[in-house]
Amino acid sequence: MSTESNSHGNHSAENGSSIHHAVQIDASFLSEVEGKMQELPRLLSRSAGRDSCCIFRVPQSLSEINEKAYQPHIVSIGPFHHGEPDFQMIQEHKWRFLSDLLLRAKSKGVVLEDFFKAVARMEERIRKSYSKTLEFDGQDLIRMMVLDGCFIIELFCKVERIVPADHEDPLFTMAWVLPFLMRDLLRLENQIPYFVLQELFDLSVGSGSHSLAKLALGFFNYMVQRPLHVLKKYYDKEGMHLLDLFRMSYIPDCQEEERRPSRFLRRIRCAKKLNQAGVRFKPRKTRSILDIKFKNGVLEIPVLTIDDFWSSLFLNFVAFEQCYSHSTKYITTYATLMGCLINTPADAGFLDDHKIIENYFGTDVEVARFFNNVGKDVVFDIRRSYLSKVFEEVNEYYQNEWHVRWAGFRHTYFNTPWSFVSAAAAVVLLLLTMIQSFYAIYAYQNPPKNH
Repeated sequence: MSTESNSHGNHSAENGSSIHHAVQIDASFLSEVEGKMQELPRLLSRSAGRDSCCIFRVPQSLSEINEKAYQPHIVSIGPFHHGEPDFQMIQEHKWRFLSDLLLRAKSKGVVLEDFFKAVARMEERIRKSYSKTLEFDGQDLIRMMVLDGCFIIELFCKVERIVPADHEDPLFTMAWVLPFLMRDLLRLENQIPYFVLQELFDLSVGSGSHSLAKLALGFFNYMVQRPLHVLKKYYDKEGMHLLDLFRMSYIPDCQEEERRPSRFLRRIRCAKKLNQAGVRFKPRKTRSILDIKFKNGVLEIPVLTIDDFWSSLFLNFVAFEQCYSHSTKYITTYATLMGCLINTPADAGFLDDHKIIENYFGTDVEVARFFNNVGKDVVFDIRRSYLSKVFEEVNEYYQNEWHVRWAGFRHTYFNTPWSFVSAAAAVVLLLLTMIQSFYAIYAYQNPPKNH
């Protein structure tokens, strides 16, 4: 009996020291698993990869770097931040703006019901515009779109003075409110589809001398102040939303193209190192800050005025291009190049000295930190970018040994007026010494003849 027990124990040890118990697979367990398999994704819906989906929650990999850049501060537009208590102040003013808009619309025979019916026909299309499955029922979603859309249109009309505005309106008399509204209306998570705005605009304002794009670009121009002839080119454009429309107004005429692999086609060095290798930097006059050129050793970069507004806008541009797979990647490419050039505070100061950066953002340290962060966790295809030729040609120039030697000579002898004077004096002294030596040798070889 004892032998048999030991034999059984040894057999158990050979197959594993622990005792395994059978798991009971019942019908409720299987039903739960099958139910999970049938559930549709909600936080990132299946429609998020389609071209119709253009409004996204910013990925954590981007938002954790600068969360405040992506979230609204005083006004909620659309469903992602709807109902949050921080936005209650402006939420109350939305109803007042809607009332003002309806008073004018009634003169055209348009009433509130017409707005709701127009937006109701778009409900499914609206839902497909968001990356997250919206929990709002149809009536709540339609009411939100009408209220937020009409608030934006009335705000544009009042600021652009195409309708009378109350000079005592606190949204306009309090200096801090309007700049914050402008920033919030250009945050990726704070958008409604452009086609909703266009429909509400057509009902309330109509097609006259003003287009929705004209009013929108004019409104935001109070913060960036570009010439009107630059904006006019985009008065008939339609973006996916306001952020996309504004982004489009910066896109240069050059196209994204795919270049062949090359040992020079990679990221470039920082501004200081390029300058030491002979690359010169020059501010470029053009309608778009993205229009960068490189020719004959000169890198021409449009002047960038960087401040709190632009830094927030810049991050949201990049976030949109990263999330919306059907978008071009112009801003991402520009951000990558500037991130390469501004690697240290010294690089930021160098570009400031060369009038390429106008720094209203903070210290050179803060500027360098911003551009170091903006390219983190960003997908960038250097072969298929509108600046691929610039990357390639700058690297080719940088690795040319003759350019490096000439730049070193220039920095050594012509970098300051005193070094130039010293170099010039040395050259003159060398010439005089050569002339003196020449005459001495000539006199020795050709002594004067005695008569």
